[in-house]
Amino acid sequence: MVGLKKFKDWHPHTLSGGMKQRAAIARALISNPKVLLMDEPFSALDPEYRKYMRQSLEKIWQKNPKTVVFVTHSINEAIYLADTIYLFSSLPAKIKNVYRVDLPRPRDPRRISSHQPRY
Repeated sequence: MVGLKKFKDWHPHTLSGGMKQRAAIARALISNPKVLLMDEPFSALDPEYRKYMRQSLEKIWQKNPKTVVFVTHSINEAIYLADTIYLFSSLPAKIKNVYRVDLPRPRDPRRISSHQPRY
């Protein structure tokens, strides 16, 4: 599901950052949790690979739907992946606003910029 089958015999230190992120997602999914917690999982990736990982995560979610709590500072990433977005205030963190994302799946990244919430 995470596209690492051909790298199954590679040692962890030889994997790229993106491959390590995919391996981490696979480890998280292996126990079939009801909720998957992801805290800035793509923050260290370059923009192109980040886009690839968003699309990969959506495909994985479509095959194995579950609740995902995804923390991100990227508005586009939140709109692309989320059905509900919770905007938090600065410290102490409190829910400042809740947004529903009513875009069909799979999401078209070109349509996302026109659906960004106003603060």
